[in-house]
Amino acid sequence: MAIKYKVLPRKNPRDLLAPEKFYAAAIADGDVDLDRLAELISYQCTVTASDCYAVLLSLEHNIIGELGQGRIVKLGRLGNFQVGISSEGKEMASDVSAAAIKKSRILFRPGKKLRSMLNDLSFRKAG
Repeated sequence: MAIKYKVLPRKNPRDLLAPEKFYAAAIADGDVDLDRLAELISYQCTVTASDCYAVLLSLEHNIIGELGQGRIVKLGRLGNFQVGISSEGKEMASDVSAAAIKKSRILFRPGKKLRSMLNDLSFRKAG
């Protein structure tokens, strides 16, 4: 199966007078929620879908808790989650405090299999 994409025009934010250029943008082809993942996993093992769902909800709960403590969450071959932050720049190191932090985000570093999957994708223009 190929990843669908569409073509979008975009302006250069550094030069608003420059002509637009066209870029490919991936189009999602549906979604998969925790219920569906639990069902899929249950077909591949002897655990029921409801048990898989309970484990996935517990995984989510514990990932949130560990990230909230500032820990890196390593999910083996799947990859790692970590909290990243952005702050204002200050002239002196002593001027940097928690008040300078403006944004936090979740960083995900995929494992080898996920990264290599990206090399094997094929693409198909939508519509």
